Amino acid sequence: MTNDDRTRVVLADDDQLLRYTLGALLTLDGTISVVGEAADGAEAATVVARERPDVLVIDLEMPETDGMHAVEAILRDLPEQRILMLTRHARPGVLRRALKAGVRGFMSKSADPELIGDVIHRLHEGGRWIDHEILEASMIDDSPLTDRELDALRETQEGYAVKQIAARLHLAPGTVRNYLSSAMQKTHTTSRQDAARAARARGWL
Repeated sequence: MTNDDRTRVVLADDDQLLRYTLGALLTLDGTISVVGEAADGAEAATVVARERPDVLVIDLEMPETDGMHAVEAILRDLPEQRILMLTRHARPGVLRRALKAGVRGFMSKSADPELIGDVIHRLHEGGRWIDHEILEASMIDDSPLTDRELDALRETQEGYAVKQIAARLHLAPGTVRNYLSSAMQKTHTTSRQDAARAARARGWL
């Protein structure tokens, strides 16, 4: 197999040892080529824009710009980019958000590297893959929060004030306050920050 035939991959994970180990294992059979690496979400977006890989393999939990924010930004600019998201925690809200953004693959970081390689090829060929355990977790969805309430809580979690949230979500400030108030009632909390923390702890965000 020539270099041109290999599936070109960018690996994004803040754990340098994991990047090195996974990269070495994925390239063993000569069908995958790692063309770039990134240690956080912002760097991942930069490397993807430069390398245009066949598949981006990205960790969900990273410092600074996390994997979810990174893939949302990447898919806005490159909607056809194939992305495999790896995570240790299968929160239902995260899976829904990833699929909504356009992520085509979602699996556990503890998966066998050989399976990860198979999934990379599947995504490159236009397929999809969601780990069975993660899919099961996504079906156990007891969230009482609406999509808009979740949107407002996500922005709160990022530290934005009500007026900023309103601008980012293209809503009136009063509407945002109503969403946040409703979310506080549903999570039995007394502040929007506590509501965001409670929603994240329960796997809704």
